[in-house]
Order: sequence, then C-alpha cells, then structure tokens
Amino acid sequence: MISEKDLAELEKVPLEERISRIQKLLEGKENPRPFELGLLLALKMGQEIRDKKPLGTESGDLVASWNGKYPESVVEEAIASAREFILNPAKIAEKIKAGLQKEKGDSRSEPGMTSEQDQLDEGGES
Repeated sequence: MISEKDLAELEKVPLEERISRIQKLLEGKENPRPFELGLLLALKMGQEIRDKKPLGTESGDLVASWNGKYPESVVEEAIASAREFILNPAKIAEKIKAGLQKEKGDSRSEPGMTSEQDQLDEGGES
C-alpha cells in the first residue's frame, strides 16, 4: 500500500528515474493497463516539456511503438489517461486515493467516486 510518506519520497525521485522505473515495470507485462501506459506517456511528455522539446519528439515514438503491440482501444485509453495526468493531476490523485481507501475497507472520499482501476476493470473511461 502506498502511504503519504511514500508519495512524498517519490516526488524527490528525478523524472528520468521515475520513467525508468515505470518502463521496467511495464517490460514484464504482456497486457499492461491503459492507466499504466498513460502514466508512462505523461512522464515522457513532462520530460519533453521540461527539456523544452516539442511535444511528440519522444512521446510520439512511444505511442507509435504501441500500435500493433496493443489493441487500438488500449492505446486510445492510454492517451486519454496521459492527458488526464497532465491536465488534472489532482483528479487522478483523488481517484487513486479513493481506490486505496476502498482497498482498506474505508468509505470513499466522495459519494459516487470510483477508483481508476474499477473504471478500467468495468471498461469505463476516466
């Protein structure tokens, strides 16, 4: 389980190391979830922005590498997830927090709020 302390520590990890960790986690997965691919894509896009490179310089190659490897629907959902990570990070954090609370058996932070995993398992969009 990820704690507030774990999240604070993760923020101290350099972006390149975060990207490397996510890539290693995904390497061993035959069918990664769109949410996971979206996280990697968002980090790559963040790196491009930080390095003042045009968006798509590296992230476009990443998405292109997914075509044929994963179903089109997975790639589209991953892109949508990456967009959410970039545009609404607080919303994503709330979904993750709600999912963690649900795992612990606590009530959700907001009525009707579902975890990202629940939405993905049900085939819904975030």
